[in-house]
Amino acid sequence: MGRLGAQSSVLALLMISLHAAAPRIHSLKYFYTATSGVPNFPEFVSVGLVDEVEIYHYDSNTRRAEPRQDWMSRVTEDDPQYLKRNTEIFMGAQQVFKANIEIAKQRFNQTGGVHIYQNMYSCEWDDETNKVKGYDQYGYDGEDFISFDLETEQWIAPKQQAVITKHKWDNDRAWIAQDKNYLTHLCPEWLKKYVNYGRSSLMRTERPSVSLLQKTPSSPVSCHATGFYPDSATLFWRKNGEELHEDVDLGEVLPNHDGTFQMRVDLKLSSVPAEDWRRYECVFQLSGVDEDMVTKLDKTRTNTEKPAGFTFIIIIAAVAVLGIIAAVVGFLVYKRNRNAKRSSDKLHSSTEGSELSEELNPKA
Repeated sequence: MGRLGAQSSVLALLMISLHAAAPRIHSLKYFYTATSGVPNFPEFVSVGLVDEVEIYHYDSNTRRAEPRQDWMSRVTEDDPQYLKRNTEIFMGAQQVFKANIEIAKQRFNQTGGVHIYQNMYSCEWDDETNKVKGYDQYGYDGEDFISFDLETEQWIAPKQQAVITKHKWDNDRAWIAQDKNYLTHLCPEWLKKYVNYGRSSLMRTERPSVSLLQKTPSSPVSCHATGFYPDSATLFWRKNGEELHEDVDLGEVLPNHDGTFQMRVDLKLSSVPAEDWRRYECVFQLSGVDEDMVTKLDKTRTNTEKPAGFTFIIIIAAVAVLGIIAAVVGFLVYKRNRNAKRSSDKLHSSTEGSELSEELNPKA
């Protein structure tokens, strides 16, 4: 993609106003996933996420980039070649990743079986401090394979099988410079552009519904909040006004099918007398909202049946936002250390930097 053009003064003022109201850390993340031995699943999938919301999808079955948000039409209107250009990039990456997964199998002395090779790259932008972070990481079969250290400008190889790749990539200083420029400049520029395009959706605030669930009288009580946006939220238990850190189990923030999020926190009460339940309360805090949502623990308000939309099937929920990649379940290297890259709607080149072998062309 071309460089981000200058934003209008009116738009800048709008953004300043929004930032003042609710500063947030925005993220732009990309996932490239190649699969081998997975029946009825594309051999290559690419998805892009802005603030954990899927904005586009490409796979080797459809062979075209498809927008996932209504506001993406503004991007394609301003840049008519956007989808065509990205489709060409993904088709090139598809071939590189197909070769790479075979190379990885050789490195690990593998033949058949199910295997997943994935590149995760991303950047984060604090719209209050303007601070930027970038990540670029590759995974194989659900474990870290190699990642880029932006500060040292070197690749880190946690596995012996990745050392060959590390030496090759460390010696390619031109690519390292390109990668750094993408992660610290181009990616944040595109992130800001996407936030501007989708600000009415991405900058909104939605409060959740909160439910209490106890499967059996001896089970933990789960406080479940669903339907909130953005995903920067906190959920915890308090006793007599003090936050609890013991006998609690906090789940991850997970996406809902409608673009909102859900999370839960469990509280073990097996040793707590029923008359002391009233001392406990579940507290939900949402970025940009000053008022906490407090739900008192009361047996009469604790459901023994699952409320609508509630699920403990974590992987299925997480998969919703990653679209088709979700089917890769156990192998998806989806870490909080989110990671970044240099293609899709940003870099002008095609399948740069994915190659593991000397035979494959380094980034075009």
